[in-house]
Amino acid sequence: MEETHPGTARRHTIPPAMMVLSLLALLLGVGLLASELYLLDGRLGFPLDDSWIHLAFARNLAAGHGLSINPGELVAGSTAPLWTALVALGVPLPVSDLLWMKLLGLGLHLAGGLLTMSLARSLGLDTKLSVLAAGLMLGTGWLAWGSVSGMEIPFFVVLSLAAMVLHLRELEDPERPPLSLGLIGLSVLARPEGLVLLGCAVLDRCLRFRKLPDGALGWAGLDRSTWARIGSGIGLACLAFLPVAAFYQWIGGSPLPTTLAAKTGGGSGLHLPELRYLHLAAGVLFRSQPWMTVLAPVGAVELARRLGTSKDRGLLPVLWLAALPLGYSCITPPGAPLLGNFGRYLFPLFPVVVVLGVLGLEPLVRLLGWREEGRDASPARRWLHLAALVILVAPTLISYGETAALYARNVSDIEAGDVEMARWLGERLPSEAVIATMDIGALGALLPNQIEDLAGIADPEVSDYIGKAQAAGKSWQDGVLAFVRETRPDYLVVFPEWLPVVEAPGSPFRRLHTIHVPGNVTLGRDTLALYSTPWTRHPLRELPEEPNEGAAR
Repeated sequence: MEETHPGTARRHTIPPAMMVLSLLALLLGVGLLASELYLLDGRLGFPLDDSWIHLAFARNLAAGHGLSINPGELVAGSTAPLWTALVALGVPLPVSDLLWMKLLGLGLHLAGGLLTMSLARSLGLDTKLSVLAAGLMLGTGWLAWGSVSGMEIPFFVVLSLAAMVLHLRELEDPERPPLSLGLIGLSVLARPEGLVLLGCAVLDRCLRFRKLPDGALGWAGLDRSTWARIGSGIGLACLAFLPVAAFYQWIGGSPLPTTLAAKTGGGSGLHLPELRYLHLAAGVLFRSQPWMTVLAPVGAVELARRLGTSKDRGLLPVLWLAALPLGYSCITPPGAPLLGNFGRYLFPLFPVVVVLGVLGLEPLVRLLGWREEGRDASPARRWLHLAALVILVAPTLISYGETAALYARNVSDIEAGDVEMARWLGERLPSEAVIATMDIGALGALLPNQIEDLAGIADPEVSDYIGKAQAAGKSWQDGVLAFVRETRPDYLVVFPEWLPVVEAPGSPFRRLHTIHVPGNVTLGRDTLALYSTPWTRHPLRELPEEPNEGAAR
């Protein structure tokens, strides 16, 4: 049987099967790009308005305007400032910004597959099972979706996986410097969830066990040098993310991104975990990787069984898989679970689910004799192996196909809604006009106009207006309107169903243009509308060949 000890040089080789899987994943990613080009008549698009937000931040950063949606107005709205900086590096290149973001994400996705294989091998799985884990990861529909979405998902996946692999190597050789904690600190700048991973890694370093004479498990304790290494590792992590946290504190009054307050309605504080949230989180993982989600607890038990033995690899993957959903369940506001679009806040867990699932599958593989027999297996045994493999990967392939179709729908929705509104306004709207909207991405990236963010990410003071309105017994919509009356934008671009007061009798807002997105599954609502305000200072230009399409209500 192949030697898979983490310290051997074989760990650094890439099996031919892994190269084939990477090439296949690359071709599938290119296929998603080709579908975009077909749907959008030769253009590229994004499946979320959030992707356009990243691009707007990156363009302003590259132009020397800092982290801003409106040039020069610094905001703590980016949950992934390191991803923003990485995207900004490609803005001056002579290629489309969208193409740069997608190629970057696709390359990171392939790197994530290699790191998944490395993580599996570091946990003691042989080459075949490690490649299987990597293949399942590369084939996970939501991770493929993320690879060409323009979002930071594949970047955070790579940083978190690389940190876990390095963490395992440092546990094997305690004399190594704790660079993995510094890398996790860097991952915080790709997704704030990296703070949870940092806590898990520190805890895992403290949970050192040994077997007692009676066979029981006891804490091994930590000597002074180990505590010193943990402390220095935490220091490295803080050096990575605290400067950005201090910058956010300076410009926004909080070390955390303004997105947190926007998503939680101003912050509901910590509370006991919500079982409903945990059920939803499990559903996100199960729908894409049903077998692996069921088998992951078995893999977790196997890692726990190894504690205190020569095969002890710690519990970091298990802690990470448990802690992230638990953490979100403790801060999720009532009735609005923090899952992100389609559950994307949990997508970085898929590689760990797959690796733990394959680890839980290993006893069955031994029973089938897959590893031992190889080419010497009888034809009947080979057919049995093939059937088992098909059954194992079929849900992944089916889910991939469904997600690819959804990706095309997402891109089409954003293009037909937010992007179409930006293009329509681009031909008619004076550059001096101010727009207030809740979808700031496409409008901010494609128009030169100043943008006011009714969702509170770029304008966090919206949350204060909402809080004051609710404290006075009014609705959150009254708070949004109070913000609009105070700032007096020229136009509103909103979903009427999201802010129905704009259509209420006696409303001072007049609908000028309407965009319907039939079959929408991506935008906040099916109808997006443009409204003039009582303070409109810059009327729309009427195109000679196409008179103003708007009509008063």
